[in-house]
Amino acid sequence: MKIDYSRPEYYYNRELSWVAFDHRVLGEARDKSLPLFERIKFLSITASNLDEFFMVRVASLKDMVNAGYKKKDIAGMTAQEQLEAVNMATHELVNMQYSTYNRSLIPLLGQNGLQVIEKHEELEEEDKKFVDRYFQDNVYPVLTPMAVDSSRPFPLIRNKSLNLGALVSRKENNSVLKKHLFKRSAAAKELEFATVQVPSVLPRIVSLPDGKDGSKRVILLEQIIERNMGKLFLNYDIECVYPFRIMRNADFSLEEEEAADLLKEIEKQLKQRQWGQVIRLEVEDGINERLLSFIQKELCVEEQDIYEIPGPLDLTFLMKMYGMSGFDHLKTPPYIPQPVDGLASDCNLFDEIRQRDILLHHPYETFAPVVDFIKQASRDPEVLAIKQTLYRVSGNSPIIAALAAAAENGKQVSVLVELKARFDEENNIIWAKKLEKAGCHVIYGIKGLKTHSKITMVVRSEEEGIKRYVHLGTGNYNDSTAKLYTDMGLFTCSQAIGEDATAVFNMLSGYSEPAGWNKLALAPLWLRDKFEYLIRREINFAKEGKEAFIVAKMNSLCDRETIDLLYKASEAGVKINLIVRGICCLRAGVPGLSENISVRSIVGTFLEHSRIFYFHNGGYEEVYMGSADWMPRNLDKRVEILFPVEAPELKEEVIHILNIQLADTLKAHIMKPDGNYDKVDKRGKAPLASQKYFCQEAMERARAMKDKHIEHTFIPMENETERKEEK
Repeated sequence: MKIDYSRPEYYYNRELSWVAFDHRVLGEARDKSLPLFERIKFLSITASNLDEFFMVRVASLKDMVNAGYKKKDIAGMTAQEQLEAVNMATHELVNMQYSTYNRSLIPLLGQNGLQVIEKHEELEEEDKKFVDRYFQDNVYPVLTPMAVDSSRPFPLIRNKSLNLGALVSRKENNSVLKKHLFKRSAAAKELEFATVQVPSVLPRIVSLPDGKDGSKRVILLEQIIERNMGKLFLNYDIECVYPFRIMRNADFSLEEEEAADLLKEIEKQLKQRQWGQVIRLEVEDGINERLLSFIQKELCVEEQDIYEIPGPLDLTFLMKMYGMSGFDHLKTPPYIPQPVDGLASDCNLFDEIRQRDILLHHPYETFAPVVDFIKQASRDPEVLAIKQTLYRVSGNSPIIAALAAAAENGKQVSVLVELKARFDEENNIIWAKKLEKAGCHVIYGIKGLKTHSKITMVVRSEEEGIKRYVHLGTGNYNDSTAKLYTDMGLFTCSQAIGEDATAVFNMLSGYSEPAGWNKLALAPLWLRDKFEYLIRREINFAKEGKEAFIVAKMNSLCDRETIDLLYKASEAGVKINLIVRGICCLRAGVPGLSENISVRSIVGTFLEHSRIFYFHNGGYEEVYMGSADWMPRNLDKRVEILFPVEAPELKEEVIHILNIQLADTLKAHIMKPDGNYDKVDKRGKAPLASQKYFCQEAMERARAMKDKHIEHTFIPMENETERKEEK
């Protein structure tokens, strides 16, 4: 029977799939087997994730509704229906966040020597004096209290800012001046609105003197301000004070065709991001109804977009709490990325790459060789040129510094800095200007496309002629996130890949598309076709009665064409194992549709970020890695690169990595046919956490390297006389 792939029940809504992913992250915060401070870190991550989800995805849905967009999504839902479903799902998620915070984490923190004073009314007399002094000395000078009346309109509330809203009434005044300034009338006795922003430049967590039992005690900054609200509005009685926080639409669309200067246009849009439409209002549970009504009206917030929070707003402060000293025993010991086998810290990378292709597995192995690749190239007299794409870099990037040094040393340096990397636009503008100032040739992306590929090429003049050294990766050139994200990288001086790399950079800088490619496949030109060819090849093997097998690891899967092709592959008998961290619109294990497909999501200490693709190919196995997920934006609207892993020992290593992840029984979640996820049934299975396994494996390799080095170190024989004297 022919399957009708147009049926919406065969697909899962993208936005709801994302909310399900954040539920899996929240599951780590609820996992009693984890150290306490790791749990609060995961809770913070769910809050940060949710903020971005609202600013981008919910904002996009609202834009569609406002524009009257009626087209249904892959799961048959209109934008309005998606908004309603997302609203229910996010309210449920928030309720679970605060249930975890209030019922589990706060009591456990108290039991483990960290007391969080949740309300300033709970402070003892000595503590009250302490916080009042702290307010006067450190907080008061920074604050800007704002009253709202006929002459002072409602202030502009910044995106993601935490604020205190109050209803106030004017005090009776006896002095002549005060009577003149505050003439009272019947109307003047009415309650008025006042607000003050909790300054983000000050620490939100304020330490109090230790308790009598030696426990550490903290209070949040907004509670200190709330207690001292009367000092900000001296001529008013404070009737009530409640915190509130807003989320604005931060998704902007560029009219690139109309933009004469892309950099200036993005800078302009960034300023407007702070004042986009309000799409979410968070208020403290139990807020005064009159106060809420006033805020809601002034901010034009719909009822369903109000979240009444039973606890402190904006749980991202928990990441700062995680960083507090004195609680290391409640954290997982930090993992130190290990050296790469065969790459000593003082080695010449170009010598090593000439001998063999080198595979990197971050964060288990150090990111240092990637940084050293640029640093060595910047100083090497034989190096003629360095070319690199940059999507997201760290705040104090050693790679940027090395590229600038290379240009100052007379190398030809070309860098594509993607200015449209969401929420990193401002950072990338700063780096782009710095590189230009150093003498680098900077390209500000390609019109209409985001450059998401991760590629670096070093051109070197050697005895046998010009040689190209290339690094290709699945993750960003960011030394900070390389310690937190799982990614793969490859060093090679393959002539074929070197030629392709040259073509890539020529295409980025001059739009010169080559007639063909040797090894690399690029989006938006050939990548979709490449994946289709590879999947259809497995289908043909299955139809011939041969073994057919696909393993694919990525961040997200929501491309309709690819999903339909995977369904066809499953129907033909191809065994498909998918490792998808976040969004997955495919439904796995559905009878008659996807019985041969499994989907698992791994959520652990590190953020799974690598993209790896394995195809059995009739026994002639092929392995690819790249920067692209199976999403329409990656395949059609971005510059992405897929590259092969061809050295037999490296191919074997990548397959090993995939097999370990497929065997994960502790951190993997398996998709059910209804789209929900369950933890792996551990009955009869050995306990295995893939991330922990890779950490241990990398440490064992490092120890073996060290032992090997010691064995090869020359130790002179002791003189017989000296030995006797020592005795």
